[in-house]
Parts: sequence; structure tokens; C-alpha cells
Amino acid sequence: MSQSLVRIYIHLVFSTKDRYPFITAEWKNKLYAYMAGILKSDTASTFHYIGGMKDHIHILFCLSKNKSLSDVIHTLKGRSSVWMKENGIHKFAWQGGYAAFSVSESIIEATKKYILNQEKHHEKFTFTEEVAHFCKLYKIDQYDENYFTQG
Repeated sequence: MSQSLVRIYIHLVFSTKDRYPFITAEWKNKLYAYMAGILKSDTASTFHYIGGMKDHIHILFCLSKNKSLSDVIHTLKGRSSVWMKENGIHKFAWQGGYAAFSVSESIIEATKKYILNQEKHHEKFTFTEEVAHFCKLYKIDQYDENYFTQG
């Protein structure tokens, strides 16, 4: 009998369209819960943590061995966008694209703290600086900073 064993942690980051502050305190927990449900039920991925700001989101999850990363993200962004519109935020949309980084088991706790403390983190750093930091850390040289600036 054969067996496939996979554990790939992903730190996913993406923003609202034009970085518009759609994710208000009123919507934050509802949206996060809905997105966690999508990961579990629609993508067979294991949700761990979610956090963010009014204009962007961070999610830590284990990618399903049966789904591609791009398929999971497409499902997650598409379903959550439709849900927000159905619940009265008619102009809601996610920005095209995303940043996704692999996370070692050894830094899960640090990644959790980072994701859950976004408001404190963004007192010192902008979203653009945050993404630039991750790209440098992961040696991603070919990216267009304009995709991560506001408006």
C-alpha cells in the first residue's frame, strides 16, 4: 500500500482592491471565520491563523496535498468576495495577485504572533514595506512594488 505524506505551511498575504479599507471592525471576525471555513471545506486545507488590517489579510494554513496553491487562493478570494457582496459590501473586491511564502515548522509560533499582531506591527511599517521585507527575506528579486502601494 502506498502513502503520500505532505505538510506544507503557507503564509499567504493579499490586499483589497486599491487597498481600500473594506475590512472594518464590524466585518473582520465574520470575514475571517468565513475564510477559515472555505479553507477547510472547499479546499481541504488546514486553517491555522488569520489576521490583518482594514486593507489586507495574512493567513497561515497547511496546503492540501490534493490542491494547487493557485487553486486554493482562487477559491478563497473568489468565494469570500462573493460573500462580502452578498452581505451588503457591494463594491468589495480583492486585489489581483498575492504573496505566498513557505513556513518551516520551527517558526510556526513566530509566524502566528506576527499574523495575530498586525495592528501593532503596522504602527511601524507600511504594507509596502512589509511585502518588500518578505520578498527580501525569501530572495524574491523580481516584483513590481507598484502592486503593493495604495491606490
